Amino acid sequence: MAGKYFDEWSVGDRIVHDIRRTVTETDNLLITTLSHNPQPLHLDAEYAAGTEFGRIVVNGVFTFALTVGLSVADTTLGVLVANLGYDKVVMPKPVFIGDTLRVETEVVELRPSGSRPEAGIVAFRHVTFNQRGEIVCQCLRTAMLKRKPA
Repeated sequence: MAGKYFDEWSVGDRIVHDIRRTVTETDNLLITTLSHNPQPLHLDAEYAAGTEFGRIVVNGVFTFALTVGLSVADTTLGVLVANLGYDKVVMPKPVFIGDTLRVETEVVELRPSGSRPEAGIVAFRHVTFNQRGEIVCQCLRTAMLKRKPA
């Protein structure tokens, strides 16, 4: 499913994204090493076992990236000019290897672009849930989208 043009959105639109993703050990290892993050909580099972979590916690950068990624097909695919910013990123619960994540999105703001008449700005609130229905990530993504061609 392709994204929607700026003109096709309304404030309050909600999407429950179909794609779900089970987080793997490889996912966590790759993002942690690619980002040069030496945090043992993400890499060292023995260390992580001694923490309050009792096991490795998935790197939050992966959780955040997956939150946005799972939303793209339904929101901005093929219509994105640019992502302008990410705000209010919170991770109220940890993600563990084996958790299955899903995302819901709500349009919270729309405004025409002041510099590009062929585009508009949409603010999306993305919320990620684990298989227990707990919120594990939430963010506000501001994106510039193309307007529908005449």
